[in-house]
Amino acid sequence: MEIVSFVLEVGKLLWTPVKRNVGYLVHYKSHMQSLEVLVEKLEAMQNDYQREVDAVIMNGDEVRSVVQKWLKDAEKAIIDAKRLKKEAGEDKTCIGGCCPNLKWRYSLSKRAVKEAEEMNKLKEEKRFETVSLQVHRPVEFESTMSTGDLEAFEATRQAMDGVMKALKDDNITVIGVHGMGGIGKTTLVKHVGVQARRDKLFDHVIIAVISQNPNLVNIQQQLAEMLALNLNEQTEIARAARLKERIMRGKKILIILDDIWRTIDLSRIGIPDHYELQNCNSKVLLTTRISNVCHAMKCQEKIRLNILSEEDSWALFVKNANRSLESTNFYDIARKVAGECGGLPIALITVARALGDKDLEEWREAARRLEMSQTTNLDDEGDVFRCIKLSYDYLNGNDAKSFFLLCCLFPEDSDIQIEDLLKHGIGKGLFRDANSMQEARSTAHLVAKYLKACSLVLDGQQDGCLRMHDVIRDMAIRIASSGDGKGFFVKAGCHLKDWPTNSLEDYSAISLMGNEICNLPDELVCPKLQILLLQSNFEVEEIPEDFFQSPNALRVFDISSTQISSLPSSFNLLTKLQTLHLDRCQSITDVSILGELKKLEVLSMRESVIEELPEEIGHLTNLRMLDLTMSTSIATIPSNVISRLSKLEELYMQQSFADWGKKVEGEDAKTNASFDELISLCYLNILKVDISDAECLPKTVGFLRNWVNFDICICGNQFYRSMNVQLSKNTITPFSRALLLDTTINTLPDWFNSTVTERVEKIIYMEPRSLTDILVEYDRWKLHGLKFLHIQECRQMVTLMNTVTRVPNKPVLESLEELHVFLWDCLQQLCVGELPQGCLGNLKILEVEQCDGVADALVPSNLLRRLQNLEVLFVGGADMVYIFRSQGLEQRETVLTKLREMKLENLPELTNIWNGPAQPAMFHNLKTLAISKCKKLKTLFTFDIAQCLLQLEELWVEECHSLDKLFGLSEGLIEQDSEIIIPRLKNLALQSLPMLTSVLAGRARLLCPSLEYLHVLDCPQFLTSTSDFRSQMQVQLNNEQHFLLLRKRLWEQR
Repeated sequence: MEIVSFVLEVGKLLWTPVKRNVGYLVHYKSHMQSLEVLVEKLEAMQNDYQREVDAVIMNGDEVRSVVQKWLKDAEKAIIDAKRLKKEAGEDKTCIGGCCPNLKWRYSLSKRAVKEAEEMNKLKEEKRFETVSLQVHRPVEFESTMSTGDLEAFEATRQAMDGVMKALKDDNITVIGVHGMGGIGKTTLVKHVGVQARRDKLFDHVIIAVISQNPNLVNIQQQLAEMLALNLNEQTEIARAARLKERIMRGKKILIILDDIWRTIDLSRIGIPDHYELQNCNSKVLLTTRISNVCHAMKCQEKIRLNILSEEDSWALFVKNANRSLESTNFYDIARKVAGECGGLPIALITVARALGDKDLEEWREAARRLEMSQTTNLDDEGDVFRCIKLSYDYLNGNDAKSFFLLCCLFPEDSDIQIEDLLKHGIGKGLFRDANSMQEARSTAHLVAKYLKACSLVLDGQQDGCLRMHDVIRDMAIRIASSGDGKGFFVKAGCHLKDWPTNSLEDYSAISLMGNEICNLPDELVCPKLQILLLQSNFEVEEIPEDFFQSPNALRVFDISSTQISSLPSSFNLLTKLQTLHLDRCQSITDVSILGELKKLEVLSMRESVIEELPEEIGHLTNLRMLDLTMSTSIATIPSNVISRLSKLEELYMQQSFADWGKKVEGEDAKTNASFDELISLCYLNILKVDISDAECLPKTVGFLRNWVNFDICICGNQFYRSMNVQLSKNTITPFSRALLLDTTINTLPDWFNSTVTERVEKIIYMEPRSLTDILVEYDRWKLHGLKFLHIQECRQMVTLMNTVTRVPNKPVLESLEELHVFLWDCLQQLCVGELPQGCLGNLKILEVEQCDGVADALVPSNLLRRLQNLEVLFVGGADMVYIFRSQGLEQRETVLTKLREMKLENLPELTNIWNGPAQPAMFHNLKTLAISKCKKLKTLFTFDIAQCLLQLEELWVEECHSLDKLFGLSEGLIEQDSEIIIPRLKNLALQSLPMLTSVLAGRARLLCPSLEYLHVLDCPQFLTSTSDFRSQMQVQLNNEQHFLLLRKRLWEQR
């Protein structure tokens, strides 16, 4: 038996190599076919990486050496495999050509297996997160530019045609568009840029605004950002060289330089010369008011944008007057007024909107005034000035006029915060009819809306901001300097290094903000001066002692973001000062002299470094607003300082002082101001403060305050207190009454709950101690107005809402609009038991992230039927198997009919998004579906659910390693050959899906008639082409810029 066993073992050892060698002959064809498939897959991977490498090289970044080696090895493997395939195609035979050459086939088959092994090894090695340390993609011009309406007037058409023709001429590299201010040059060239991209004349379109005071660093930065280029070089020359290198490496770039006032050396910016531009098929398109600039800038084609014809002017005028002008009386006078606007769009629009609702006599008066003012304005901008001045004159009320003029004090093309205008306006004496700061703020926003309706200001890029057209800003400065002699001296953002040498004695406002001034004059001799804006002169280190010695009428002073270390002794002479900004003055430690400014109403010291609020601040008995936000160094506020600010209406102290009523460290028998001092302020309307713990609150109070707006943070963790400021900024909907807690509501005094908690709109719980059931909090403290609930790191509560242990007899959380749950490991279910009808009826946003304890369905049927108004769902970093479970729903019960956005990320156990049959009208309004890193998900939905996606516009799926089809068979069906139509789908992105073979199961077809963009990356088995979707649009495949922007919007902007 031992001999037999030995022989068998030897036989096994000998058979293994024999079997392998025989297999080379037997499986010759399959080996060659497998090798061919691997070559196709490896080539696709190689092409994907090569495109990224090309982008890195074009950006001037270094390609990672491991990526370079992989590409080199992949190239060699592909060449060897193709050579082998070619040899196999020669079809060698033996015995006179009657039989295949077995030796030759054995050799090829063995080599094919070896090549396949190498290719599989390369496929496995391909796990690079990035090709370079940082790979950025250029910004897509047409997706980021707000071009406004381009009216189809003859003058505009002619100029547009001329520019487009020049762009197609290979001999032309620099094109100039010139015309009067306000004629529409910027709008024209932006439309040209969009059209040029659509016509595929250029791969990239980039734009920079030059303005009257060019800042080369800023211009370089604007262009670089649009090319996704990081300019880290310190010198202007080095930055220019890097930008030029990037432009030269690129192909077909249109560079738009808007609003040039004088000759600038393009090489100093980093723009190539004529011949270099030709070599890289790029062009420069510039705009200017001055035709000679086109000549000086060596424009080969100069195109004038002419004024509108009489009939086009009339058409634009009528459109903006927004009323019928056909009656005989109105028609004649309106035609006359329109004619006085000189064919300038900006003048026609502003005048038409100013007069639109006026009666006939006012129209006649306007015509007379325009005609009378003609002879006094002989320069090229005379028509614009007369028209803007008329629009200004017709503004209702002095507040609106002054508010408008305040806007011109800010740098050209900058965002102007309405809140800053409010504070400056208060200081200047505006809004005196308002009974409170809050009422004045509402008036300021109404005035801003009114000025926008009059086309005198524009929306800013940021919320709560305005912007001024450069022409209107110029005219506003002229208006401010005309008539009464109380002119504005405005040199904001002009790169001044020295104080102006001009005589400033007669000016009522001086704006030198955003310059590079180092030294202030020894004495300011400006007796009429009311407003002085010096903020963001970062090099200013000192205000001379006698700076304010001469008499002045200063009411508004802003010296924020400077390095001044003290306030001069002459500061106490500013007896009329009402608004003072010392924000981010991080060298000042003593502000006690401010106690001398008895008329001060607005004091802002955001991000200051003072450690103690001086007792002298208590002398400011007229102070209405005090802002100490993010002044983290304040550790001491003496008693009886804040309580003496008897007229204080608004107090902002978030991320600042928090130890109310606590003993001062190192001080014997000295305690900080108590919270009672805030309660004593009878005019206080807005309160935003931090409190280190609930013990800082008094147990009882003599009277209750009705704070209109509040944001109170009761938390011992300083990080969470600072986080509260950020959460407030990022909230989609701003809430005026907010509370952040690290405890439960029942630990707070009854008076506080009556004054604050019962009126709260937003609650954030951060590691709340002893919180076990949100329904207890709700029921006991009547949170009927709660709209926003955020719970983070709650370690005691396994269920958010438990109706089994506590049965509510009426709707709960009926006003809640947003629910955010974060970092909650012990959470097992959002809801246990049935919620009464009306609960969560207004919930629009549900966000659940990093809650590993939820193991089954996040939204079971008992919760699903209550979320009738849910619009946005985000789930990330959790272990649930399903998102929705329909078990328990009636067959015809409608759910999720208003959901428009769903994002699912990093859900490793998720097997189905929806568990159960489709419900009527579900997902009918879903527009965006984005799914990432759900490794067990095999399909997104079944056929019956897919047919509900009637409004879906964006579908993004990535890194779902088990996904083999987007839509699978419905339960009980073996195969379908029908069509599924997703009529509005525009963007489809499929990335890193190794098992994906097709869109649909069986013979069914997916039709997407609106598909515009298809992105397929690292999906080796996916063979569907763009034509398979039967789109009626021209589908763009793998447009990297477009999908980079889409990714940013879907995953980064939450």
